[in-house]
Amino acid sequence: MKPNTANDTASSSDSNSPTPPPSPPRHPTISQCRRRLRSKPHSFSKRESIGTGINLRRNLRYLLLLPLLYVSGLFMCVSPFSGLLRYSPAPGSVYRSHENFERLWDDIRSDNSSAIELSSVWKYKRRVKVQRPCPNSTAVNHFTMNKGSPGPSGYLIVEANGGLNQQRSAICNAVAVAGLLNAILVIPWFEYNSIWKDPSEFGDLYDEDLFISSLRGYVNVVKELPDELMERYDYNITNIPSFRVQAWAPVNLYLGVVYPVLREQGVIRIGPFANRLTMNVPPYIQLLRCIANYRALRFSSAISTLAERLVRRMVERSPRTAGKYVSIHLRFEEDMVAFSCCMYDGGDAETVELDSFREKGWKGKFKQKGCVIVPSLNRINGKCPLTPVEVGLMLRGMGFDNSTSIYLASGKIYQAEKHLAPLKKMFPLLYTKESLATPEELAPFEGYSSRLAAIDYAVSLFSEVFVTTQGGNFPQFLMGHRRFLFGHAKTIIPDKRKLVVLLEDMAISWKAFKNQMEVMLTESDHKGMMVPRIKKINRKTSIYAYPLSECSCLQQYHNSTLKLRLTV
Repeated sequence: MKPNTANDTASSSDSNSPTPPPSPPRHPTISQCRRRLRSKPHSFSKRESIGTGINLRRNLRYLLLLPLLYVSGLFMCVSPFSGLLRYSPAPGSVYRSHENFERLWDDIRSDNSSAIELSSVWKYKRRVKVQRPCPNSTAVNHFTMNKGSPGPSGYLIVEANGGLNQQRSAICNAVAVAGLLNAILVIPWFEYNSIWKDPSEFGDLYDEDLFISSLRGYVNVVKELPDELMERYDYNITNIPSFRVQAWAPVNLYLGVVYPVLREQGVIRIGPFANRLTMNVPPYIQLLRCIANYRALRFSSAISTLAERLVRRMVERSPRTAGKYVSIHLRFEEDMVAFSCCMYDGGDAETVELDSFREKGWKGKFKQKGCVIVPSLNRINGKCPLTPVEVGLMLRGMGFDNSTSIYLASGKIYQAEKHLAPLKKMFPLLYTKESLATPEELAPFEGYSSRLAAIDYAVSLFSEVFVTTQGGNFPQFLMGHRRFLFGHAKTIIPDKRKLVVLLEDMAISWKAFKNQMEVMLTESDHKGMMVPRIKKINRKTSIYAYPLSECSCLQQYHNSTLKLRLTV
């Protein structure tokens, strides 16, 4: 607080105020000293000085009250007292989608306009360019030229954490770091996660032998450490000291900090390893990410075999659309709904249930000091998972009719019977891996969330239209994979900030809603074929979501008979 404000106040009030009683002499404060040094020609009377002090104290008292008034105002806005103050919620902050569905259902059912053709959803096309061959210069060549040491630096062990695609990111980054350090990569370890509860290892999800052979000539990969190193650590890999690396670590950190330790010890273990390498890396290192993601990582035979069957069954169940189908990544499982801290239409019972799940899954994370949960704000900002009815309304508004076959890529839906009923009403040809596969076919995968997610990934990859509803690693990798294969993401990306406002409007007509959804589909179409501009190695977007142009040299344009085993 600058003292000048108090002076202005004092000077304006002293002329009409009586002379205050005498007070004990006071030592000038630091601020008073500074003020006097700046204004030597002026002298203040004792009366003015005392008045200034009184007003300064009074203003400070009011200033201290301001934060308290602000906080109390916030509580009033989000508490039951808001009703007494005639508080009007912000547009899009209240969930009314189910009510709107009931109101609009007769119009949806009687809509006679022509349905969208799946074969012509995507209007924007990228010009097919002649792809240049991948550069012959490998990471080993660059390392030898810069460091003058042709031999490997040591062994690199990484612990991949998270779900299926977060682990995939860690694997691709591990290949890149191994190339950067000229290290021998040990097949990555998967960290057990208390949320995913999946003990799967690398070989349960991916073809280990293909992974090793595809990287030969770029990065050396082995299944385990040599015996002499294992003996040094009592045949327990966890005895190797874990090296922690910051998120999005730059290249110079690995070369300047990690490399010397690797040379000295002969082996290094980095964990956790999700997002531990920046996107800005030299082209020959970026190429290693591309090779790992699109050539080396293939799902295991068990996963690929079942996924191929399910794709075939989806094609067979889509005769009205020439074998084409829509896939939806629906993130409306209990853990996602709880983590999002959003409110729907379940009232107090829903609040108690989700609070209990949050406490059980995240042990007080959401009760920490400073953690403020405002569900309405999360919804306005587009951070709430879309419900099945919201996805259904969006797709029907875009022109997909009830003859559209839909594959639902999801875990166990929160309150499935209640929330899936409207979606099934709008799209009766709704399938999941559980409805397409026999119990015997699914039995080996039950209880393994990453293996089940891998099946969803593969079936969604070959859909004509993919719908993402909440973001995350799954849609990012899938959109990138589809861009790599087809030159277009073929993905509907909802504008959730816009959608929540429309779905809360209890006066909107079905025609007006459709017009807005058609615009949203056109925007997704345009985004699907975009390629970000990249200058040198200054990449700000994820190479896993936008693999072009760095991965272009690996592309092979396939026809509609593209074999699943060759791509996933």
